[in-house]
Amino acid sequence: MVLDSEPGLEFAGAAENGEQAIALVRAARPDVVLMDIQMPRLDGLAAARRILVDGDPPKVIMMTTFGTDENLYAALRAGVSGFVLKTSPPEQLIAAIRAAVAGDALLDPAVTTHLIAAFAGRRDPAAPAGLSDSDLDLVKLVARGFTNRQIAVTLAVPESEVAEEVAALLDRLELLDRAQLVVLAYESGLVSPGSSER
Repeated sequence: MVLDSEPGLEFAGAAENGEQAIALVRAARPDVVLMDIQMPRLDGLAAARRILVDGDPPKVIMMTTFGTDENLYAALRAGVSGFVLKTSPPEQLIAAIRAAVAGDALLDPAVTTHLIAAFAGRRDPAAPAGLSDSDLDLVKLVARGFTNRQIAVTLAVPESEVAEEVAALLDRLELLDRAQLVVLAYESGLVSPGSSER
């Protein structure tokens, strides 16, 4: 009901388990998939991984009851485009869908706080090679959840330039989207939990 009442969004179908979800995605070819992280027969993370390795995959947003599952970290690494809590208001869900379609990632704050605190720095910190100082500044701002507009204001450059630079950065680093860029930033030590400096 929430999706059908929203202009520009069309509900493509529902699945009861991970295997059905994969089959439905292959048949319906939706732009965005809302995937429950806990599903029978094949859990949402395993299903998301299989969906995301297909050619031209949809964006996948994981839905969870609370952001304390280690699978959330694995899901980000796999290339999901966001997380929302099942208890989130409808507008949060709509925002996550629209962000995914636009190539952004929306991570519910309740999920993000736990995720970063629990799983940041799992590997030995090492900044990605070949990035300029301006590239590193951009990565840090994206990792802090800044939108392209906020980054443009912060850096005093046109928003279109920011969008182009983010896209080029993702391409150079061979990342699917901003969510994976956030993971890279924390894993490499470019930003750390609780820090606020750019």
